Amino acid sequence: MTMREALEQAKASFIARLPEEAQEAVFGHIREQIHSGQTFGLGTGDLAPHFTLSGSLGDQVSLYDELLKGPVVIIFYRGAWCPYCNIQLRAFEQRLADIRALGAQLIAISPQNPDHTLSQKEKEELSFHVLSDPDGHVAERYKLLFELPDYLQQTFLNVMKRDLTVYNASNLWVLPVPATLVIDQVGIIQFASVNPDFMERTDPQYVIEQLEKLR
Repeated sequence: MTMREALEQAKASFIARLPEEAQEAVFGHIREQIHSGQTFGLGTGDLAPHFTLSGSLGDQVSLYDELLKGPVVIIFYRGAWCPYCNIQLRAFEQRLADIRALGAQLIAISPQNPDHTLSQKEKEELSFHVLSDPDGHVAERYKLLFELPDYLQQTFLNVMKRDLTVYNASNLWVLPVPATLVIDQVGIIQFASVNPDFMERTDPQYVIEQLEKLR
């Protein structure tokens, strides 16, 4: 099954499972973000902000150190609880050898705390860096962070049974807009795919094509 097929299957399951009112809350918020006029995320040609974050085992990973090895691909995702995120991360794991063959490193970042990051890394058998971004500070510097409105928080809590304050070990209801970035060794963003519709994700093939252009 391709990533596209898996995403479509996950969306169909979501629609079949959730009450119409909850669907409207989720899809309504996506529409609000798309039509807000706000530009989410840094773009091609921007300098990627430096960061150092903790991995699932408490190891410290810095963008600067990874760039010394080659280009860096960063995936900002919502969390282990998000099936669309898991589908994307698995797809990138399947193409990781191709990404590394082009001299690049892969980093995935979410606001979930390290305990949940470890659970995801074990569950998905991911062999790239999966980092925790407490309270979304790095996502904010990349202009991706947003706060869930009250009505969406209630949908998460009462219908979807997902308490982000538990997953993220924070009292903030914040998430990043899903994004996939390719950063060259100088630290410049050479490719940026940012989409408020979290059910749509960047295929790893597009990233591989961008990495080939950097060679």
